[in-house]
Amino acid sequence: MSDIFSRIEHSRTADEVVQQIESLILEGVLRTGDRLPGERELARQFEVSRPILRDALKALEARGLLTTRPGGGTHVADVIGQLFTKPVTDLISTHRKAVTDYLEYRREIEGVAAEYAARRATPEDLALLDRIMARMDEAHRTGDFDDEAEIDVEFHHAVCECAHNIILLHTLRSCYRLLSEGVFQNRLLVFTVPGAREALLEQHRAIHAAIKAADPIAARKAAMDHITYVERSMAEAERSGDWQRVSRLRLRQRSEAGDAEPTRKRS
Repeated sequence: MSDIFSRIEHSRTADEVVQQIESLILEGVLRTGDRLPGERELARQFEVSRPILRDALKALEARGLLTTRPGGGTHVADVIGQLFTKPVTDLISTHRKAVTDYLEYRREIEGVAAEYAARRATPEDLALLDRIMARMDEAHRTGDFDDEAEIDVEFHHAVCECAHNIILLHTLRSCYRLLSEGVFQNRLLVFTVPGAREALLEQHRAIHAAIKAADPIAARKAAMDHITYVERSMAEAERSGDWQRVSRLRLRQRSEAGDAEPTRKRS
């Protein structure tokens, strides 16, 4: 984080410090929980006095963008990606139609994000995507299921950042937050479908390749096809699980009935 802050030009007021930190939060450079450098170091990077810096940090904290932890420094507050209130999140987690609507929304919006990413991704963006894909390949190779699922979400985060659209960034972050908080636990069922892990990896590779090739049409199609596959696989996994549940109940019932039959004959 030592090189993301720039010296304040012009009048060097607290307002200018506030605006720079606000921009870094809004653009997704500073994320929830990120710790800012200490006061002395931050004042040095901005080239402002420490009283001016303190005024700026107090203003940002008062607006709920920063939080100070006793003995733990100043951190970015947990405000990004909270478009869904707790009551709405609870409703979403308990109503099946919400899952369908969620995936329908993601299919369209992620298609747009991938298209923009293919048009706008910088060399630095692509380097980040490369690193994430390498980690995804490694998690797949080692069979680390939890890591693979976590990197899946991280990959989609990165694609959205490559789109360089603030509104897309924060609305999709809200969607991904529902995943990280376990609202859609049944999404993990996708990984139980035979061949799904391999298919998902190839789909992520296709999105990655299209963005690197600066092919917006291919990127949009790959992203939308990916969500369509997830939706279909979730439905298949749920149906398969229900079939297994019914089969187990049927077997148990008939086994119990079979055990009781000789008793009835002896009575």
